[in-house]
Amino acid sequence: MKKFLTVLPLFFATVSPSFAASDVGFDVNINVGNRSGVVIPAPPAVVVPAPRVVIEEPPLFIAPPRLGFYVGVDIPYDIFYISGRYYLWQDNYWYRAPSYGGPWTVVNHRNLPPGLRKHKLERIRYYRDDEYRVYSHEHDHYRGKHFKPGKEYKERYKEERKREKREYKHHGEEKGHGHGHDD
Repeated sequence: MKKFLTVLPLFFATVSPSFAASDVGFDVNINVGNRSGVVIPAPPAVVVPAPRVVIEEPPLFIAPPRLGFYVGVDIPYDIFYISGRYYLWQDNYWYRAPSYGGPWTVVNHRNLPPGLRKHKLERIRYYRDDEYRVYSHEHDHYRGKHFKPGKEYKERYKEERKREKREYKHHGEEKGHGHGHDD
């Protein structure tokens, strides 16, 4: 190694007059470690526009037992209701809002409620559609969980549940059966 280092200056001394006479350059750069002072620009911020959601009247939400949360039905949106908040999947983004009508803000997938995060959207749609067929067929006698946002619907829903509980207690039958008296 020492021999090489002593020969190297001699080589450059003998070769340099020929380099000086020509327009040929010779450069050696050796970098070890991190470059200091190099700033890598941050990627541009992605601005996600608020979704356009227009719902004329409060939508119906049903809770398929296999999901454990409410899903909006008979509307052109994938809207879900969990723990007092509404979630929307639209244009490859998740959104959250305090009301089914918004205002919607983007939410990261890892910040979704665990029940919503654990299911693939296709599976949620399958369970929703399957349960909605049951709801549509049984309509007035549907025993699953369902609601429509809005004060007037909530009051009617509460009254129906109270009536069903009284009938259940009075007749000793399963909830939802025995709407008449057999004397």
